[in-house]
Amino acid sequence: MAAVAIHQPPPRQTPTPPPQAPSLSLDTSDLEHGAIPNKHLPYCSPGPVPFGQIAPATPPASPPTPQPELRTCSALHPPDAHPKVSGSPPVFAIQPSTLVEAIHESASQELPEPKYVFPWLHGLHPENQIQLAFFTARKKTSRNVPKCFRGVTLVKAGGNLTRSRVKGALAPEEILSSELGRDETFLDVDPREGFSVRNFQIQATKMAMLSDIVVYRDDDLSEKELHNLAKRLAKAQNTWRVKNTFGEQELPKFHVFIVSCPFQKFENEHPELVAIDSKGQPRGELLDFFQLERQEMCRMSHASEIAKNVWLGPTPDSALCPVSGEATNERNFDICIEASDLAQAPEPRVLSCVGKLSLDAPQRLEFPSSGSIMPQKWPKAGPLDPVTQMCQWIHSVANPTAACNLDEDEPDQDGDIQMKTLQPRPRKVLIHCTDGYTESSLLALAYFMYAERVPVHEAWLRLHCEKKRNFFAYSSDVALLLSLQARILELSPGPNNGIAGSVQDEPAWLSRIDGSLPSRVLPYMYLGNLGHANNPQLLRAMGIKRILSVGEPVSWTQGQKESWGAKNLLFIDRVQDNGVDSLTKDFERCLDFI
Repeated sequence: MAAVAIHQPPPRQTPTPPPQAPSLSLDTSDLEHGAIPNKHLPYCSPGPVPFGQIAPATPPASPPTPQPELRTCSALHPPDAHPKVSGSPPVFAIQPSTLVEAIHESASQELPEPKYVFPWLHGLHPENQIQLAFFTARKKTSRNVPKCFRGVTLVKAGGNLTRSRVKGALAPEEILSSELGRDETFLDVDPREGFSVRNFQIQATKMAMLSDIVVYRDDDLSEKELHNLAKRLAKAQNTWRVKNTFGEQELPKFHVFIVSCPFQKFENEHPELVAIDSKGQPRGELLDFFQLERQEMCRMSHASEIAKNVWLGPTPDSALCPVSGEATNERNFDICIEASDLAQAPEPRVLSCVGKLSLDAPQRLEFPSSGSIMPQKWPKAGPLDPVTQMCQWIHSVANPTAACNLDEDEPDQDGDIQMKTLQPRPRKVLIHCTDGYTESSLLALAYFMYAERVPVHEAWLRLHCEKKRNFFAYSSDVALLLSLQARILELSPGPNNGIAGSVQDEPAWLSRIDGSLPSRVLPYMYLGNLGHANNPQLLRAMGIKRILSVGEPVSWTQGQKESWGAKNLLFIDRVQDNGVDSLTKDFERCLDFI
């Protein structure tokens, strides 16, 4: 049994739609149009205030509640227990063991309730009227700096984080402003324009403002440079505190500490703190979330065979994600076809040349990515469209037929050269893109239709359910493959299992999908959107039997609800993806349902 959890963000007002990338045409006779930009980059428009409203709609006002008191005692606070190495501004010295204790204490703190640190952490720039209006129209106190948290921020003097890096360490330029002629201050990272509740890029700097700061160095940096940076940070703390103190609001005092011992002491006595050693080698204990995400993505979309001798997966990178099995890296494939936004469909003469060369050495090709080719009419009597042509060529090199050839080594008794039937070597083909599914989905689906002689809807389900492939296609890909379906199936070498009838009996869910399917995040759980949840026929076809909807109810008929059963539907209401509403109170109910 599988469950799908969905979350639908509120609609965003957009004054001008994002620029549409020019689509590629199936007609390859004209190759003069320019490259299209990467359409997968997120677009976030600030949007105007809706007509007739003074400010964007916000949730109902909540009664003010005082912030809890900040814990006043820790390994670093009060700082007087440690030697003072500078009086003005104050800087203190600690040993690595004290840093270990401080980090452990900080990590063990109970996190403050979201309402005490948000929306401040979202970024509230005084000139960003949209962000301010959404979060602070009800009460000005939500602009106040949180007073209920004390963290620890690590900064490496010199800023070279490619070696001698303590876990979580930042470079000075990540938090300190470098503007000349100004007092030392932290970077002003709050967005000046636009609306967003996902400003992850500003969080390191924001948290540094609520932290005691510990500065260390590697052995190439002098003690003087270490002290100078520590003083700059202490001045920045003071500047920031004065700037953000209003009326009777008194902010907590944070301090700067230095660890002046050689970095080798970290490596020898506290290896659990070391992310990258003094030689630039990552330590096994490293917890790098960016690297872990890439590895997890690679494992999730690792190359697997979707048809005989044809594989689908991420761009080969054995160093990042070695995969067990016969085909583990680029050397194991004869032909690698990368799906790319910038690619053009290769011409027949190029395919012919690559096919011959691949018998002796690995070859690379490019093909347009998902969403890059718009559907259009293609004459039945004309030349093959590039999609069908590519599928036909891939099948010919992956499943070559016998061919006649001359064998000059074995003449007969009369001296005549005999004709000998040779079987060309099958080539292993990898269809790939960076993440293993986003750009490559169109070609993979088209080839699966061709190789297996199955219609669009069956290819969508079988590639996901049987072959265990996640993929991301667009509505234009659905329309394109439907327009090419008759020709692909007509030319397919696959078995004819009553295909004509199944093409005519397309399921109702096919016309309602946008190209993508819910993403399998666990063997029994999918993550989807409201469109997926409102397509119950698709969910049943995928084996999903329970629906958890967060923030948006499904628009099903009464009959559909009864057929699924009330116990298989759960709706979490009074919650929006707006950066204000908290999900913590509903976690237990959601987990029990799953």
